[in-house]
Amino acid sequence: MTRELADALFASFARRDQRKKGEQYLRGLLQVQGRKSIRNIAAHMGGPAAEQSLHHFISSSTWDWTPVREALAVHLTQVSAPQAWVVHPMSIPKAGDQSVGVDYGLDPCLGVFRGQRAFGVWHASETLNTPVNWRLFLPDSWTQDDTRRRRAEIPEEAGEATLEECAASAFLDTMRDWRLASRPVVLNTHVGHVEATIGRFTDAGVPVIARVGDSAQFLVHDPALPGYGGGALAAEQILASVTGLRRPVEWADQLDPWGARRSSLAVAIRVGAAASRNVRTGRPGHGAGWDLKLVGEWQDPRRSPGALWVTNMMSVPTSALVRLTKLGGRACRDLSAAGEDVGLKDFEGRSFRGWHRHMTLASAAYAVAALTRRQRGAKDYLPRSA
Repeated sequence: MTRELADALFASFARRDQRKKGEQYLRGLLQVQGRKSIRNIAAHMGGPAAEQSLHHFISSSTWDWTPVREALAVHLTQVSAPQAWVVHPMSIPKAGDQSVGVDYGLDPCLGVFRGQRAFGVWHASETLNTPVNWRLFLPDSWTQDDTRRRRAEIPEEAGEATLEECAASAFLDTMRDWRLASRPVVLNTHVGHVEATIGRFTDAGVPVIARVGDSAQFLVHDPALPGYGGGALAAEQILASVTGLRRPVEWADQLDPWGARRSSLAVAIRVGAAASRNVRTGRPGHGAGWDLKLVGEWQDPRRSPGALWVTNMMSVPTSALVRLTKLGGRACRDLSAAGEDVGLKDFEGRSFRGWHRHMTLASAAYAVAALTRRQRGAKDYLPRSA
């Protein structure tokens, strides 16, 4: 499986020695025990000389990671067509302050931490779940510091962006131009600037569904529902007024290795994004008049909705939308359970390009392990070994 995928991934490499090093690094990520650092991978291959060679291959070589990631996505699509592309956040704690992008941040699981933050785009289906693309978040402390930019070799085009903009760009800035069939995007991270973020996907012709908080503001667009014509209302308030319209939805539990069937209550209503201002320009938003769907899901009908989503997929049934969102939970579980097995959080270098090259090959290693287990017919196909 490693050789088959390596042949597809490294077809864009002009030199044979680059293809050889790419396959060596890929095998190292799969076979080395413990941290998947360049030093440990080199020790597995042959010592100090290998370490210098691999360090140059990852941090200073000329190969472009974008066509490698596209080749990975195309290969996986040929093996198992994705149901969606899931954009999911990843936090990488770091002790020092030299690695590119390191800063203090807030993680839902870790709380306040120091480290890197990134967004991965996952090929997501019921039988295969693998990251194929990455976007590293660069806080202002890096984008506005010329010395830091120079030392980390941050390219000029990597400018300022919010976390929300970074999440959307993980798909829109590269993957929409790849040779892939159109699939919905699940933004498995909270969106606050609905008109700007969903508007970017709508303008690009990309179907998307994104998490929102219960205080997100919307306009009720359905004249038959409470709140129509009354101005902006909180999402939780809107959904509380339509609980009588909830209907049961059945779905496969993506967090259960056996795909147990579950059910919940859900409702979707037609809304518009409340007008707001762009977080950086201060200009009015441009999507307040668009029709969107606000989706609420309840595990316990006596409580507030446990999940709220907004989408531009107006003709898709509520049941299908809810099942689509469950793919986000799968990416979350797989990252937590298996990401460390192939070194997704183990890059110890300092450069922007080095981080991206390592993440590209770690994603390929993740795919090899997942595909190997899938071939063996394992019900739980998390990549525990190659």
